[in-house]
Amino acid sequence: MIRSARTPDVVRMAHSSGHHSIIVDLEHSTMSLDEAAVMASTASDLGLFPFVRVPERDYGAIGRCLDGGALGIVAARIESATQAEEVARACRFAPRGQRSQIASVPQFGFVPTPAATLNPMLDRSVVVQVLLETPLGVSNASSIAQVDGVDMLAIGANDLSAELGYSGDFSNSNLQESIRQVAAACRDNGKLCVLGGVSDLGLLRKFLSFGIAPLVISGSDTELLANAAKHRSGVLKDWHAEVLS
Repeated sequence: MIRSARTPDVVRMAHSSGHHSIIVDLEHSTMSLDEAAVMASTASDLGLFPFVRVPERDYGAIGRCLDGGALGIVAARIESATQAEEVARACRFAPRGQRSQIASVPQFGFVPTPAATLNPMLDRSVVVQVLLETPLGVSNASSIAQVDGVDMLAIGANDLSAELGYSGDFSNSNLQESIRQVAAACRDNGKLCVLGGVSDLGLLRKFLSFGIAPLVISGSDTELLANAAKHRSGVLKDWHAEVLS
């Protein structure tokens, strides 16, 4: 998850450290669409799958992210099939959607390509993930999973646990029942279900048995940098104490 970085160097670090994908997070950052696009196109060049999380169901922003190199759109706080359909249609060309026509894209080397060829190629390439973060979204999971053009339903465990009144308590039975409910809706409709916000690998293993796909977020760039800095500082403080003793 890329939140604080502003150059494609962090994408290269993700690649060299063995990651398979990135999510450029526009919901929790002040990053520009231009910076997000540069990171997304760099990821494509390196063989990483580039998602961009958008904060609103903004047709224009979604289109520009896709035209700039994103292959996946993560739409935050989806609560109804109507909202999910808005996002899906912004990501697909007619007749399935209303994505604006474009002749060339970075992931295909900016080669001008006829719409009859390019449109279906891009439609097949793009993954639409909708993020359920509220009890209302969970209650509508079945109808959301039926929306044409939606490929994945994701559960935002942090927000959902807070909305349920158990902020950060991922072992809570109500939260776990919500996860089961979304996973079942995905299974019944042939969609993938993923879970974000849970770092406890023991709990994640349990949730996999519910039907959650093993697409795991390793952390945000901010979190990973802070943890590495804390570890390095601790090592140096121990060394400093040793050499001066």
